[in-house]
Amino acid sequence: MLIKPLAEESELLRRVAKGNEHAFKILYDHYRRLVYPRAFYLLKSELLAEEVLQEVMLKLWQTADRLKEDTNLAAYLTTLTRNRSFTVLKRKALEAKTDMELGKGWTEQDNGTEEEILLADTKKLLLKGIALLPPQQKLVYELCHLEGMKYEEAAEKMNLSVETVRGYMKLALRFLRTYLKTHTDVAALLVIFKLF
Repeated sequence: MLIKPLAEESELLRRVAKGNEHAFKILYDHYRRLVYPRAFYLLKSELLAEEVLQEVMLKLWQTADRLKEDTNLAAYLTTLTRNRSFTVLKRKALEAKTDMELGKGWTEQDNGTEEEILLADTKKLLLKGIALLPPQQKLVYELCHLEGMKYEEAAEKMNLSVETVRGYMKLALRFLRTYLKTHTDVAALLVIFKLF
């Protein structure tokens, strides 16, 4: 998408460099129409595109004092968007690879009662973690993970996009894994992987 530069862009950049929030808002509103669609095109995710938009605009705020007066702002923001989007894609690929590696080493063993007790304790801890989730993430987790709804069904019920539901689930799972890791020992962690 072609976005024409603002007539007073150099002046706005000078004001942003001095910390003027109003000037920044003008640039943000104008260039979000460039950054967000480009990030969405690369990432195919509303949530991730929004994340990239925030990070790119934060970078603009932080670097405005170092930009030259004749900087092509559209080209600068396009480059930032592309680079940040590729970083996010690399992170997603690494997370997927890590999840696959963790799954490969898992073998079933029957330890009877000890495992059942550990599983019951872990489930109690999991319920405490679920209670700490933000309301939207909690609802998505409960609908999809506990009630077995598909993302599409949960999205329809909550009046959200499927991608937003997927994003909330990802954030909820990340929080719960971290919460459980900080509140359990190594033996319990092995049981936790059965819950996810």
